[in-house]
Amino acid sequence: MSTNKKIKKALISVFNKNGLDVILSRLNDEGVKFVSTGGTRQFIESLGYNCQAVEDLTQYPSILGGRVKTLHPKIFGGILSRRDFESDQAELARYEIDEIDLVIVDLYPFEDTVKSGADEVSCIEKIDIGGISLIRAAAKNYKDVVIIPSQEQYMPFLDMLTEHGAVTSLEERRWLAKQAFKVSSYYDSSIFNYFDGEDSSAFRCAADTMKTLRYGENPHQKAAFYGDLESMFDQIHGKEISYNNLLDINAAVELIDEFEDLTFAVLKHNNACGIASRSSVVEAWQTALACDPVSAFGGVLVTNGVVDKATALEIDKIFFEVIIAPDYDVDALEILGHKKNRIILVRKDISLPKKQFRSVLNGVLVQEKDLKVEVLDDLKVVTEAEPTDSQLLDLLFANKVVKNSKSNAIVLAKDQQLFASGVGQTSRVDALKQAIEKAKAFGFDLNGAVMASDAFFPFADCVELAGDEGIKAVIQPGGSIRDQESFDYCNANGMSMVITGFRHFKH
Repeated sequence: MSTNKKIKKALISVFNKNGLDVILSRLNDEGVKFVSTGGTRQFIESLGYNCQAVEDLTQYPSILGGRVKTLHPKIFGGILSRRDFESDQAELARYEIDEIDLVIVDLYPFEDTVKSGADEVSCIEKIDIGGISLIRAAAKNYKDVVIIPSQEQYMPFLDMLTEHGAVTSLEERRWLAKQAFKVSSYYDSSIFNYFDGEDSSAFRCAADTMKTLRYGENPHQKAAFYGDLESMFDQIHGKEISYNNLLDINAAVELIDEFEDLTFAVLKHNNACGIASRSSVVEAWQTALACDPVSAFGGVLVTNGVVDKATALEIDKIFFEVIIAPDYDVDALEILGHKKNRIILVRKDISLPKKQFRSVLNGVLVQEKDLKVEVLDDLKVVTEAEPTDSQLLDLLFANKVVKNSKSNAIVLAKDQQLFASGVGQTSRVDALKQAIEKAKAFGFDLNGAVMASDAFFPFADCVELAGDEGIKAVIQPGGSIRDQESFDYCNANGMSMVITGFRHFKH
């Protein structure tokens, strides 16, 4: 028995009619009969095609302000009837129900209505009932029925019509059913998350856009990205973005968003190996590179300034994977684009989600993003010596960098430039030792520098070690039962310390 099915009758009810005319023309040429609801029926008839009104088919009017139009046995019986079940066919004959072989429908724009800031009454009215029911019914009966659940499926369906007319294979109908459940599950997730709000009583996340990546963190791991990168970036040059690129790009965006001053940063393995704030982009780049020119090799570059020709000429001297900026001068792009694999991204001005999640064990961890950015008013001086104005600026600068570094983390900085950091260490004193050793290796004089810690000092050893190297000011969250020991050392050695009350672990 052939599994190919011919489309003889189509139910069409769509909110957005863009692109529908081409499909209607093809179906009409194939002799397919149309049945539709109000606005869609008028649209079909305006093109010169005959169309039966749903009200005429059901012998029941649209009621409750249009909330109930297609919810009727004459509709759902025609969609859900199994063509190879004698009992189903007998019931169709008994109740004079015609088979419906194709359903083309879309859903009220609930998510867009919510994003527009509409009131709750308006949002509720954009919860689709008839459309979602039609999608599920047709998808469930994919062995006999074709479902087109959104405009995204118009082109694949047109290809089918072009290739073999109004006849579909079982494989094609099953693929379209899969697309239908993708549409319905995303829609339901959006509605649930709207009602759930801040309760977070259950975890629902849906992303329609999927991009297969070359591989994951390592070549033997399969990987994909689910999300809409095009809404965030225009990629104007370079190879495909990899899994590890995406992790670094995410870290770069989160770091640069901390800064209002013109800033340039270089990241490797999600940590800043160089960052500086300066009055020009080229100076910020040169100062950031000087932090660690070795680690900058193969790094991800990010700035909140427009990349000009002078900056591009300097950047072009090193090998890097990715550069991210809000814009580039034309002559800068000509310089940066001469190496074909460089990924050049223009970042768009869009808001990012305020929650983050990742899989662990057999579940998912969800938390609010760490959006706290300390300002001068957050700093409490706990020592006899107070930081100078320039030290305060450096403390805030270093605190932003340490917040975006893997814990345990220590950052050493001076004059709005990263000197060195110790990241991902199992003890805070090891992180400091790593930072000191690295700073010295690149010729930085730590005398007068500042130190930032992402969490409190459990002992005074870090402050003592910093003081021995000439560090004059420290910023930390505070909260250790032995805080006073660190305060006392600072007082005895002419150092200043401020506490913020905010820990910034990043695991």
